[in-house]
Amino acid sequence: MSERADQRGGRVLFVTAVRLRRGPRGLQLDDQTCAGLSQWAKSFEHVTYMGIEQPTDLEDDTTVTWIDIADLDCRDQLTVVALPFAYKIGRFFKDYTSTRQALAEEIAKADHLCFTLGYLFGDWAAVAALEAIKQNRDYAVWFDRVEHDVIRRTLPAIPLKRRIKEVVTLPVMVRYHEYLIRHSKLGLFQGQDTLRAYAAHSDNPHCVYDVHTQSSDLISAAAQEEKTKRAQLGAPLKILYVGRVSEMKGPLDWVEAISNAVQAGVPLQAKWIGDGPLLTDMKQRISTLKLETQIELPGFSSDRKAILTEMRDADLFVYCHKTQESPRCLIEALVSGCPIVGYQSSYSDDLVSQNGGGIGTPLNDPAALSVELQNLNHDRGRLAQLVKAAAADGSRFDEQTLYAHRAGLIREYA
Repeated sequence: MSERADQRGGRVLFVTAVRLRRGPRGLQLDDQTCAGLSQWAKSFEHVTYMGIEQPTDLEDDTTVTWIDIADLDCRDQLTVVALPFAYKIGRFFKDYTSTRQALAEEIAKADHLCFTLGYLFGDWAAVAALEAIKQNRDYAVWFDRVEHDVIRRTLPAIPLKRRIKEVVTLPVMVRYHEYLIRHSKLGLFQGQDTLRAYAAHSDNPHCVYDVHTQSSDLISAAAQEEKTKRAQLGAPLKILYVGRVSEMKGPLDWVEAISNAVQAGVPLQAKWIGDGPLLTDMKQRISTLKLETQIELPGFSSDRKAILTEMRDADLFVYCHKTQESPRCLIEALVSGCPIVGYQSSYSDDLVSQNGGGIGTPLNDPAALSVELQNLNHDRGRLAQLVKAAAADGSRFDEQTLYAHRAGLIREYA
């Protein structure tokens, strides 16, 4: 047996809420998840991945790049299983018995278990945790974000009937998740916001990061030097954001912050790369404020290299995230030597805690964010220092190291 095989674990089972779909050549997953599976296959002999099969009538998300499982280099080490889309209460109970049986069979075959929790009805990962408890198996829980906080903050934007359902079930979901965390042997919490929300319920909590940047993606010393020189020459600020145009990303706050800076005399060019349900509202707001020459909305891009190039070229990555999530785009910006400036959170604070490659501003206050943009425009020396600090903060985030760390935790505890 090779040295690499000796270092790998046995069979690992992941149960998640990640969407998958059926394509002409079989099951497909998004490109980011496929990149993750390739990393897991380096640490385990076999990976079983269970996700939610997306109904064809819901396939309207233009921000997903689908990859055939059959095309992955690690396909011989993979078993990908489609679970029913059952977020309506009736459908959930209809599918419960058969799905739990399928989960029970996979749990019995696996050496290591990791469940990504996130909801109540339709959350098969939570059901898998219940089954693991029944089988007296150790397991890890994984939280990408503080789901109850996301739901609470987005309640005003959802239809009344669903809003009532969420208000009624939210306290139950919180207690349910806390119960499953308490019975786990390992808690993997993405970013400081998520860690702080759940760590008290876990005997073994760990802050982790889910990124797909390589060491080769780090901004070069030459590019960093060129970027700092440009900042100090007083050229118009290049402002960037990359992400879905949705309520939780705060696109209208972002436009207002840019508008205030322009009105204060800041020369800038801003760009939001992404698509989403609020894109029309965002365009209308830009038109009303007559900012068409300052703000560009090129839409969604699946070209990862092109996006990283945009980040390396930008002076500031400006964001208005409204919920306790752990957006990967902030890490990608730092890796690219692009300072992150936006609504403060424990997650963003932690990302720049070592070198100070970003600035946090009060939540839901685009005026305060605009003031920081104005200050950085006036103090180009500080902007140049932020660029250097951002590059330093980004240097610790590479996919291989972070995945190997999480795999080691799962092998040891779950």
